[in-house]
Amino acid sequence: MTKELKKRIITSVLLFLFTIYCIFTNFFVLALLIISFVVFLEISGMINRIAGNVLKRNKINLQNVTFNTIALFYIFFIFMPSAEGLQEDVGPVFFLYVLSICICSDIGGYIIGRTIGGKKLTKISPNKTISGSAGSFCFSILPLLLFYNLEPSKYLYSTNNFLLCLEISLVCQFGDLFVSYIKRKAKVKDTGKILPGHGGILDRVDGMIFAISFVFIYLNGFGKYFEIWKTAFSKL
Repeated sequence: MTKELKKRIITSVLLFLFTIYCIFTNFFVLALLIISFVVFLEISGMINRIAGNVLKRNKINLQNVTFNTIALFYIFFIFMPSAEGLQEDVGPVFFLYVLSICICSDIGGYIIGRTIGGKKLTKISPNKTISGSAGSFCFSILPLLLFYNLEPSKYLYSTNNFLLCLEISLVCQFGDLFVSYIKRKAKVKDTGKILPGHGGILDRVDGMIFAISFVFIYLNGFGKYFEIWKTAFSKL
């Protein structure tokens, strides 16, 4: 086992334990805010790198500002309300269930992709293979098998539940590819250096930030966001 792999494993274990602690305590909202802020900084940094200088001939680069605004809106007005809503309305256990699907999907893609290899999935990310994508779908079902033992009535072996696992995996993979595309355009390997052996926060949650929003919309529809925004602004 290489030194880099050891560092990666230790960081992963500590992150997982910290995540569980946050999900089941009052620290969740603060941790969510910090993570969202760091993710936005990492996305913004790559956008700025792609666009070059923000100021060009004393004029603001409108494309750069537009993409930063979109990233800001998504992170703080879509992803954050989705994560907080799932944790509060559906419960911390279900939130952990969704994260577990994302993690297993990522692990499946890595293990099967490395073991079998084969044809590349896309030019966006050369390390992604078709076999890895299939592995992501297969491994995404594992949390359903595990959580069924905790609460059989909620995590039934039903078609809808199996499909939800596969859909979450699909969204995770698209999220991963989207961030990989941005990194490729920005000519960077990692989104940051905050996590030893992993890179940036976004490198670890690239699929999750899209999957969590997807699940929230899947359960509540888009209308729920307006209620959340209205409640938030009324407290200001």
